[in-house]
Amino acid sequence: MKITRETLLKASPYAALVAGFAGGALAVSPLATQREAPAEPADPYLQLVQAEPLVRAAPSSRGEVQLSFAPVAARAGPAVVNVYAQRVVRAMARDPFFGRFSAPRIENSLGSGVIVREDGIIVTNNHVIDGAQSLKVVLADRREFDAELVLADQRVDLAVLRINPGSERLPTLAFADTQNSLQVGDLVLAIGNPYGLEQTVTSGIISALARTDVGISDYAFFIQTDAAINRGNSGGALVDMSGALVGINSAIFSETGGSNGIGFAIPSEMVRRVVESAVSGGRTVIRPWLGARLQAVTQDQARALGLPRPEGVFVTDLYPRAAGERAGLRQGDVILAVAGVEVRDEGGVRYQFATQRPGARVPLTVLRDGRRLTLSANAEAPPGGSPDPRLLSGNHPLAGARVVTLTPATAEAAGLDPFKTGVVVQEVERRSAAARFFRRGDIVDAVNGQPVRDAADLDRAMTQARTWVVGVERGGQRGELRF
Repeated sequence: MKITRETLLKASPYAALVAGFAGGALAVSPLATQREAPAEPADPYLQLVQAEPLVRAAPSSRGEVQLSFAPVAARAGPAVVNVYAQRVVRAMARDPFFGRFSAPRIENSLGSGVIVREDGIIVTNNHVIDGAQSLKVVLADRREFDAELVLADQRVDLAVLRINPGSERLPTLAFADTQNSLQVGDLVLAIGNPYGLEQTVTSGIISALARTDVGISDYAFFIQTDAAINRGNSGGALVDMSGALVGINSAIFSETGGSNGIGFAIPSEMVRRVVESAVSGGRTVIRPWLGARLQAVTQDQARALGLPRPEGVFVTDLYPRAAGERAGLRQGDVILAVAGVEVRDEGGVRYQFATQRPGARVPLTVLRDGRRLTLSANAEAPPGGSPDPRLLSGNHPLAGARVVTLTPATAEAAGLDPFKTGVVVQEVERRSAAARFFRRGDIVDAVNGQPVRDAADLDRAMTQARTWVVGVERGGQRGELRF
């Protein structure tokens, strides 16, 4: 995953974020305290094992201080896998006889994955397998399996793979309940394959929760740890002291590329949602959308509201007939918690709602006119569906652009503002007229002063005119192109 320094320094002026390092991962055998998965194989949700709550206690004697992490690491080891991704890339080469020519070159990368189901379902980072033509998984006992990609989710940097172990039941790693049980200061282990070394275990603590401002993915709500995570740990597992999966290690803050003790893991709740989508037959992840534009509460606003501290988020706008409006939300409400989890910014609300199962009723704790209310919103996909893209053709500046109507659903999929209207450019054909002026992600919202509502509207407006003034939004800035 390539991230520019300029983008990342917005999150921290002192550090650059290193992501996309190939990595190791871990999975843990079911423990005696874990719930057994039901025998019915038809329900993909119930086959994922949920860990029991972790019991905490500070060391009370010298002997307890000298206790070892070895039992946790030993239980985890059998379920650690390596993921090998092979890509064929073409690069220009020079030969004294043939001159310049395009030569294929095989590129290999190494990452890791966590076995989350006994029948061979494995989760890893998307950037480990992105663009791969072939995938191979190597178990801890050195057996090799060809793997198939079941689902890739670039927006949260997760991918789900499947291997076929036959009738064998593989060791798995249970999902920790990070929303309700994980606390800053909890001991954790990071297990992976840094720098191409075989399985390596590092220890540390949870140093922060709910990091939404690190600029790594569209659904940021990262767990921060000081357990050493280095290049080679992508797809690796962060586990608690019961051996349950806390998160998938994905990125670090670093000036040099080495571990400085600030690593980020994707929480198990998001991992579980992606896995459930994959094993239920989905090719994409349906993320419920509240349909509210939100703004964090400041210190002065908190004082005016009678809050003891800045908490919650203001509802500044509501999308018509979306889940929030139908739940009874109003402009001016302050959302304090989603599904029982406190929120303090728009990213937190977005993440909490997106990790709910579609169709679930999600409680919202709301402050309105000095009173606390509990509303119930339905977890549902953004409205608008997935309209078919349209390839524009003809004698005009947008010929060669593949565009799609901008709805909340298509905007969410493209990482754009769901409240925007118009048409988004999905792709631009090389050497086309559109390639000279337009880029992927551009939003076209007007032609010759008339609003553009959908792709058909844009096609008609461009075809019928002979001169064009096209309203375009790019990178948050709006301008006009005149032809």
